[in-house]
Amino acid sequence: MKISRVPATATLALAIAGVLACRAAQAGETLDALATLAAIERGGAVAQAAPPAPVAATAADAAPYRDRVLSSEQLQPLPPDEDELDVGDGRPYSLYAELLLGRDDRGGQRHDEQALSFGGHWDTVNFGSLSLDATLLRNDRDNGDADDGFLLDRGNLGDDSSGRVTLWQRGLHMPGGWRVDNGLGVLDSPALPMQRNQFRFFLPGLPFAGASSTWRNDLTGLQLQAALGRSGTYSGYRVTGFDIADGHVAALGAQWRWAPGWSGAAAFLGTQGERFAHGNRFGLPDGDSNALYAATAWQGDRESVQVNLLGSEAEGIPTGTDGDARTRANGVWIDGNATRGRYQHSYGMFRLEPGLAWGAQPISNDAQGGYYRLGYQFARWSWNAGIDRIDSVSGNSFDGTYATGYARYQASSVLSYGGSLNLRHSDEDAWSAQWFVDRTTRLGQTRVQYDQSHGDGGDNWQFGIDHALPLRVGSRLSASLQHGRIGYDDGPATSTTTFALNGGRDLGDRLSVDANVRWTEGSGNEAQRGLDLNLGLDWRIAPRWSLSAGYYQNEGARRSPFVLDPLAPDPQFIELPRDRSLYVTLRYQRHGGRPQGVIGGAPGSASGRVTGTVYLDENADGVRSASEQPAANITVLLDGRYSVRTDNLGHFEFPRVASGQHTVTVVTDNLALPWFIDPADAQRRINVGLRSDEHIDVGARRTR
Repeated sequence: MKISRVPATATLALAIAGVLACRAAQAGETLDALATLAAIERGGAVAQAAPPAPVAATAADAAPYRDRVLSSEQLQPLPPDEDELDVGDGRPYSLYAELLLGRDDRGGQRHDEQALSFGGHWDTVNFGSLSLDATLLRNDRDNGDADDGFLLDRGNLGDDSSGRVTLWQRGLHMPGGWRVDNGLGVLDSPALPMQRNQFRFFLPGLPFAGASSTWRNDLTGLQLQAALGRSGTYSGYRVTGFDIADGHVAALGAQWRWAPGWSGAAAFLGTQGERFAHGNRFGLPDGDSNALYAATAWQGDRESVQVNLLGSEAEGIPTGTDGDARTRANGVWIDGNATRGRYQHSYGMFRLEPGLAWGAQPISNDAQGGYYRLGYQFARWSWNAGIDRIDSVSGNSFDGTYATGYARYQASSVLSYGGSLNLRHSDEDAWSAQWFVDRTTRLGQTRVQYDQSHGDGGDNWQFGIDHALPLRVGSRLSASLQHGRIGYDDGPATSTTTFALNGGRDLGDRLSVDANVRWTEGSGNEAQRGLDLNLGLDWRIAPRWSLSAGYYQNEGARRSPFVLDPLAPDPQFIELPRDRSLYVTLRYQRHGGRPQGVIGGAPGSASGRVTGTVYLDENADGVRSASEQPAANITVLLDGRYSVRTDNLGHFEFPRVASGQHTVTVVTDNLALPWFIDPADAQRRINVGLRSDEHIDVGARRTR
């Protein structure tokens, strides 16, 4: 009898053969079962074999399954957990202490620096979270002849001691839905959210030693703040101290929500007496000042408009007409944003009278005009364009038009290209252009870039290649090569070649090395040349103990000729002198409490780590190139509650962060002008995974 080869029959036959094969394997008849299976697969007839003899049940089949239970005596002892908290009563806490020894040689002045820093963080039941950051600083100065007057010359004071103490109480809950943040010690003048939400004009903070308090009610949208203290200046190089002056600082502010979508704000900042502890060596305004800020804003689903008013009265603010006399000035600026489909519109108008200031610190002034920006991003295309018209209020400053454009096309997942063009029409016409190509291969990410500019100082051009290697976890390396004909600070153009390396390596779990090396060689007397080094080493000596060392050498800084400022043909630029320093830091850190707490989460919850860098994004591509410098001593906040500062390599770290969503904010108060951080980059939402490292890079840009 012939068996029909249909799919259903074949499937049934294969299933029967599989069962026979399994039973045959138990009885030692594997070969016969495989032969039977092969015959059925070929579609041939198979004679029905006699049923196999029953297999005797083994002891293992008869006995029921039972879990194997291991006694505690049989377990091997676990290795010690270096991050385990000390067992003790009370809420979680962390303590640290640092001892720093350093030597610095800058601008012809050499001094030794010794510092002791200590502080910690405590979670309380009824009083929110407490944090302390204190520093004792001692400088041994050998005052030489400063070649450019950049440093504060304190005369023959010999040893100079200073310090800094900051105590914060955050998240204190009060009746009525209020949350309170209180600060005591060395602080920066507080700023309302509407003061920080500025598209074109920045209101800088003012350091002081005193007290500050902020009250927020999320239910009503009301926020109140006040601060009072003594003015002063920051001191130190690797460690920040504070020298108290004879002046005083006072600040008041309020922000409220008066209707759905509508907000208002008002703030006052006043100074009295001297701002500088050891004399005003920078030529900055120093005297009494009063400033009043008011704003109102409307926020819709796709639009927003904010109107800002500022009035100031200050001494020593140059106006271009009456020298350093006491100056009264007013300013108004309107910023608007609108989203229409794939287009983003930004527009505004402004009038800033000469001598306008905020807390005795001059801001953009003696200018009136308007601006418009248009941005587009969809699929592979992203571009933006803008135009500014600026006139001088007094007739003694810049009059002209500034236009800029940028475009980028993503040709494929591994290739993109684009460029930018900047035009300035005034008494000193100038333009600059940039073209670039980005390519990603298995060998890494590469950018080829060409810059060119033309102005009264002549023509400048530069060709560069940046490449980042795709190394395994724990290693990082990028290289940059640039060559061009560049004239700095309106000097004659000279041939200049620059080669830079930026990288690091983790040598095991305890030791890591990072370095940034930049070599520049040029022809001509005005050319920039020399070797810049920035070396850092971190060594975890033992549980709770770590050692870090660094060597820094900088041959100076010049203003790039490819950067055009829309508000002035020659923006204020301080040429940094040569700097060479060496420092060693020994750190002790201890955690305690029950149970173990993590940053931004409930005690005992899962955690990861957040690391990152803040750097000066010279080409505004969002990628850290080897030739781009780090931004040191920049404050970084996690969830607006926990703060750290970047080191000399621009690195920051939050070691134990609860898994989940968090917000990282970069505070730009210490960022040197004219650098700024785009609001979208300054505040980022991140997702921290369990026992994972979340790394972010934040680039500061400047107007091109």
